[in-house]
Amino acid sequence: MEKILRRDFLEQTAKSLLAERETAPVYPYTDPSNKTLPVNLRKTSTGISQYVGVWTDAERIHLLHRTLFGVSKADMEFFKTLSMTETVDYLLTVPTTPPSPPLNHYSINTNQPDAEVPYGQTWVNAAVNPNIEGARRQSLKYWWTGLMLNQERNIREKMTLFWHNHFATEGNTIQDSRFMYKHHALLRSMSLGNFKELVKQITVDPAMLVYLNGESNTKTAPDENYGRELQELFTVGKDLPNHYTEDDVKAAARVLTGWRNNRTGISSFFDSSKHDITNKTFSSFYNNTIITGRTGVNAGMDELNDLLTMIFAQQEVAKYIVRKLYRYFVYYVIDASVETNVIVPLAAIFRNNNYDIKPVLNTLLKSEHFFDTLNRGCIIKQPIDHVVGLARQMNLVFPGAGNTQQQYGHWQLVQNYALLIGQDIGDPPNVAGWPAYYENPQYHEIWINSDSLPKRNQLCDLLIYVGYNRFGFKIIFDCLAFASQFTTPGNPNVLIDQIVALFYSVSISSTSKTTLKNSFLLSGQTSDQYWTDAWNAYIAAPTNTTAKNTVNTRLQGLLKYLMGQAEYQLC
Repeated sequence: MEKILRRDFLEQTAKSLLAERETAPVYPYTDPSNKTLPVNLRKTSTGISQYVGVWTDAERIHLLHRTLFGVSKADMEFFKTLSMTETVDYLLTVPTTPPSPPLNHYSINTNQPDAEVPYGQTWVNAAVNPNIEGARRQSLKYWWTGLMLNQERNIREKMTLFWHNHFATEGNTIQDSRFMYKHHALLRSMSLGNFKELVKQITVDPAMLVYLNGESNTKTAPDENYGRELQELFTVGKDLPNHYTEDDVKAAARVLTGWRNNRTGISSFFDSSKHDITNKTFSSFYNNTIITGRTGVNAGMDELNDLLTMIFAQQEVAKYIVRKLYRYFVYYVIDASVETNVIVPLAAIFRNNNYDIKPVLNTLLKSEHFFDTLNRGCIIKQPIDHVVGLARQMNLVFPGAGNTQQQYGHWQLVQNYALLIGQDIGDPPNVAGWPAYYENPQYHEIWINSDSLPKRNQLCDLLIYVGYNRFGFKIIFDCLAFASQFTTPGNPNVLIDQIVALFYSVSISSTSKTTLKNSFLLSGQTSDQYWTDAWNAYIAAPTNTTAKNTVNTRLQGLLKYLMGQAEYQLC
């Protein structure tokens, strides 16, 4: 039933984005029985040559929607003086200084005292406390939400979430917020770094050692969990006609024996007494490689390096990761043209740059394919993108750092709404991450169903009309301030043009804009002056309740309608 509802939603309200299905091959085939796509979802033959077309607000908003969580009017103005190349370069320049860590927001005026950490201080290096562990994990999620809400103008937040989905871990399984924070910090610090090095560090990361049983992997009882996912989900992928074998999984598990966690030091270490020192032989997929068994304190890292060298010698690693980046930043369909013109050459760039991520994204985000009109406004926003983007677009004012309880309490609203509509950051549904990024053929359609769509709209309505009041601080959209930031808010035609351009990655017809103007700003009247006079009356007397309510009510209706449309769900 949900699948039908998603189809109806997209077909009827997202116009031609999903129409009648017609044969078109998908690469790589993940299901031989499913090789059809809508005819109008076929991609063009564009490739990775640098885009040389026009550089207008339409292209700019497309790029920013894909690389930031939400785009504000201030963001648009900031990048307006930069060329396409300069904009991408700016977005790919991420700071090296980590953000301040999450804080104890939970022990003031509650029954959750934290004996190790005073209110307002960080818990990331504190002793473990099972009684307060749940509150600390929530603190991490709210803090992370705050980082997205206050993101700088670069791709780091989008990439941190990408890696969280790729190297998925669940806090409810790990049960150590300090390990979770350390894992998050690793993803954040290496968001545009070297993928091979990231895989190595993830392999011995304390949170991952817990999550995929690495810390219980010994020579007498090898655990295959991480050895399997390292190949199936993290590097090679499972959708190849001929790939690694079960024996390869077992051999990888033996390579990785001996790694342990130190919960006092919040770190991992290698215990040579638990390590399998025998040789490990791999299949023909890996050219019958033999990893020599080693002894001593360096045996674990030496064999891990050999294992990764063997895996990364497979060209499929580069293609597998590039496909995941493509589905995250461009579109979920990878047809023959995309595979040939985009995936293969980007994979070559990836390999030629020793698996550094930044050169791949630099080429992709500057490519003619990325800016192809068929690749704009065609991805359903992931839930966190919807809720964070909504707040950032509307310049929603949150509590400042002076009151930790207030601040985290309002970040909680945003995080909880993302959870309600399908995305609980810090706790993806399983080791494969969110199905919207891998479940064929639905992919991003999974984000929209009969339950999640009304809840998306409910958040918009709440913040437009009622607001959210907690701990003595209220957050609510200031529709008047929002309209005031545009060039000529007293001109209804210009105002609607500019709001639509900011909200939507796809254009709507002039007829639709006229209907919006007449229905909301003109309240059914025929003359543009009806809105202009009302706006000017408000500007002349901003404290006059009647004048203020007249324009505010019309703006509320307009924004509610725009946020409820299919186009607002797309980026």
